[in-house]
Amino acid sequence: MMRRVLSLLSVCCGLFSVSCILSSVCYSQDTTRGVRIGLTYAPGTRPGVLIVPVSGHNGDSVRVMLGRDLDFGDRLTVIPTDSGDAPSGPLNYPVFAALGAAAIAQASVTPAGSLHVVVHDVGGARVLGVIDFPLPSPALGGEWRFTVHRGSDEIERLVTGSRGVAATRAMYEHAGSLWIVDSDGAQAHPVGGTEGGLSPTWHPSGRYVAYQQLANSGHHTIVVKDLTGGSVARSFSSGHTLNMSPAFSPDGNTLAFASGADGTDIYSVAPFGGGSPTRLSSGQGTLNTNPTFSPDGRQIAFTSGRLGHPEVYIMDADGTNPDLLTTTAFGDQLYRSDPDWSPDNRRVAFQSQVGGVFQIMAISLRDRSVQAFTSEGRNTEPSWAPDGRHLLFTSTRSGTAQLWVLDTESNRTRQLTHGGARMGAWSPRF
Repeated sequence: MMRRVLSLLSVCCGLFSVSCILSSVCYSQDTTRGVRIGLTYAPGTRPGVLIVPVSGHNGDSVRVMLGRDLDFGDRLTVIPTDSGDAPSGPLNYPVFAALGAAAIAQASVTPAGSLHVVVHDVGGARVLGVIDFPLPSPALGGEWRFTVHRGSDEIERLVTGSRGVAATRAMYEHAGSLWIVDSDGAQAHPVGGTEGGLSPTWHPSGRYVAYQQLANSGHHTIVVKDLTGGSVARSFSSGHTLNMSPAFSPDGNTLAFASGADGTDIYSVAPFGGGSPTRLSSGQGTLNTNPTFSPDGRQIAFTSGRLGHPEVYIMDADGTNPDLLTTTAFGDQLYRSDPDWSPDNRRVAFQSQVGGVFQIMAISLRDRSVQAFTSEGRNTEPSWAPDGRHLLFTSTRSGTAQLWVLDTESNRTRQLTHGGARMGAWSPRF
């Protein structure tokens, strides 16, 4: 039945003629005049989007990737259709509306080797925008795929007003070194020269990562690595044996980390160039670890055992005004740690023991209310996506420690890695 519908569409539909053919992205709505990008739809609903067959070289692969990315974004419902020929002629919007589509993505791979996408508003019978990205060589290679992910993110932004996170990556520890994987679980590969690497964190530019490296001597150092050339930009410690859990500030000019011998404190340092680390916390022999910056860089959340058990605290970025964030009014055991501050400044995610097993939770910065997200298996080390909606975390629910992705609005989860992984860090948008 769906194949017959597509056959009908191929007769009465075609490439919509638009006057704005751009080299990057063209929006049919003028945001400089206060007009909202995206469709108008009821809150809590997921508009249906239909991706028509894609013409050009590797068109079927492009269509599959776009559909999977939009599905993983959790803001749209991808309407399944059979394969067929790309439609030609003006689009018959009422036919698509009958299929439940609020939007249409009409893509092609041009003879020049670019990804060309026209996004349509079905109800408004209009073009929302046009996307054009040159596709790198080789076809179906890592950067080629990443460019298609960028196209998916722009489709999501045009339809919903919020850019997707398909064109992002995760870094994690696997088999004694650091690895990188695309947001859809593809293209997993090791990062050279990171043997002994733990607890990675991304620079906001996406060019650098910092991580804790364990040397054969047992001495832990903090390493800042340039991913573009593979060189080490800086390696340092505060003079102590243990240096761990680094985190970049939002502007990338400060790196916070934990350091100590008998107990640890939070230190900060300029990640590039010279300068000695400055101690921020005063834990008096307790463990103070896992710093994470607020989106404006003015505050740091961190784990501290100063009450005799781990809790999450917030302090100013200069170390002043420490304040307990997680109270003892929830859960059945006094253990909360590994915070990560959401990019939208609404919540801090953390891990908490419930029945002797770690679970992922988040606390609201507005009213200190707590929401639990997991209950199956052991779930640890949350890391927010750039959209402030999805969380990356380590889980044993499949039998071994793997990275999983959680949509915090629907509680939908999906497995990201399959070869054993932990200590995941979600990248910024590139």
